[in-house]
Amino acid sequence: MNGFRVGEDDFELDGRPVRLLSGALHYFRVHEAQWGHRLAMLRAMGLNCVETYVPWNLHEPRPGEFRDVQALGRFLDAARAAGLWAIVRPGPYICAEWENGGLPHWLTGAVGARARTRDAAYLDRVGGWFRRLLPQVVARQHDRGGPVIMVQVENEYGSYGSDQVYLRRLADLLRAEGVTVPLFTSDGPEDHMLTGGSIPGVLATANFGSGARAGFGTLRRHRPKGPLMCMEFWCGWFDHWGAEHVVRDADDAAAALREILECGASVNLYMAHGGTNFAGWAGANRGGGALHDGELQPDVTSYDYDAPIDEFGRATPKFWAFRAVLAPYASAPPPEPPAPLPALGAPVTVPLTDWTSLEAVLEGLGGPESEHAVPPTFEELDVDRGLVRYRLTVPGPREPYPLSVRGLRDRAVVYVDGVPAGVLTEGTPTLLDPVAGPARVELWVESLGRVNYGPRTGEPKGVTGGVLHERQYLHGVRARPLRLDAFDTRPAVDALPTSGAAEGRPGLYRGTFGTDSPGDASLALPGWTRGFVWVNGFNLGRYWSAGPQTTLYVPGPVLRSGTNEVWVLELEEGGEEVGLA
Repeated sequence: MNGFRVGEDDFELDGRPVRLLSGALHYFRVHEAQWGHRLAMLRAMGLNCVETYVPWNLHEPRPGEFRDVQALGRFLDAARAAGLWAIVRPGPYICAEWENGGLPHWLTGAVGARARTRDAAYLDRVGGWFRRLLPQVVARQHDRGGPVIMVQVENEYGSYGSDQVYLRRLADLLRAEGVTVPLFTSDGPEDHMLTGGSIPGVLATANFGSGARAGFGTLRRHRPKGPLMCMEFWCGWFDHWGAEHVVRDADDAAAALREILECGASVNLYMAHGGTNFAGWAGANRGGGALHDGELQPDVTSYDYDAPIDEFGRATPKFWAFRAVLAPYASAPPPEPPAPLPALGAPVTVPLTDWTSLEAVLEGLGGPESEHAVPPTFEELDVDRGLVRYRLTVPGPREPYPLSVRGLRDRAVVYVDGVPAGVLTEGTPTLLDPVAGPARVELWVESLGRVNYGPRTGEPKGVTGGVLHERQYLHGVRARPLRLDAFDTRPAVDALPTSGAAEGRPGLYRGTFGTDSPGDASLALPGWTRGFVWVNGFNLGRYWSAGPQTTLYVPGPVLRSGTNEVWVLELEEGGEEVGLA
């Protein structure tokens, strides 16, 4: 039989056994001008396949408003040009340490716990999205001369739910929309995950970072026949703001990879190249064990993942260790790595002398202010990434009492009568100093990323309970949103008023610099606290002095010869300059 198929024991291509040596590379985490270089690096490591997720919320930020769905098709074309097969994981849920696990905020806000189930309203939206997306995949399937050899049904569903009707409907939907290549599921190698996340007639694969023999043993108890594949071999890990940087020893990871291959299995390196969570799309986790009821753990902007190909596209010691392990299993010796991409010619210091107050930014770029009895959530205000200013009044006269926020998500900078009064979080929801009445209170709340994994995926953002003065709820709340994508409208940003008297206050800082030799760079923010950076209108992502990430990656194609512009939106306490090197 011609073409790619799932055999009794192996994957088969034109009737002959074939081993998939794949690597994860997410097109949405890499600047498009650099796709070719990163894919060539995968080939040089000895891989024959690339795997990518598809983030629904990136491509449909509002219901029926689709943005560049064709990017997936262009990436698959680039994979084919690089000589790689492709595995596509379209979700609708992807996890991926991505905002809300890839599900649109407007959908999870509406359906709540019915997401990722057979619920008719949820599946109706999934169907509409797949009908837009899947033509990019269908036209590029292997049986039509393209690179796509497999498509995933949902993602690690056994870590979340057990609705077999839902999984079957997703599989049927993929087939109805023209997907003819093999389908698969992927789950942790545990009984409850495999029984919850796999369905009859669809290849089941396993995800793990070590212990291949034990993991595949569990998988074999559930699926005695079919190819073995580790769909996510976790060769590194991701970082959270305020935590330690995570690394995995190259020799340890190479030994775990060797064990997978010695089992006769195929493998997908997660990640082969991680890339960057540009534009504030990083997700978040929750601590607290299996129930994930602990504190929010927002993910950093870098998705380097301690991968064999680092955030700059450079080969690491892990790259060379993996190349050596993969070589005996490849059909041909791998090519040499491509030449490194250009780096910035010389370091640059950029003074940021033009300043716009946060209030003026909100006035110029924010949505309309609305009045509510209780604080509305971000979902109710249609905010995916960004912040909301909540304004309310403490009646008076009354003596000082504690002011606290119930159901606060993330982080709130508080002002009382225009004076900074503190920063509140879920763990510290009460101001240190009591507040007397009458008083005007402002809460500037930023989403640090929606939860992307576990039973609290899809939870609402913002103030989800209420504001209390002593035991009394304060009613009558005015809310005004500021979405990050408002900064995509360059004329509106240019029209904002500027002043030179910043004195470290929150707001939008701007400056320019020149270079004759643009290229990849790191941007450092000494003295800055928390916010976002744009270079020539391209959103590099969030910075935060909490660490462990201390610089932001600047893709070379973002810079240009001559004059370049930097914007910094600071939400707490600003600095004076940034540096590129």
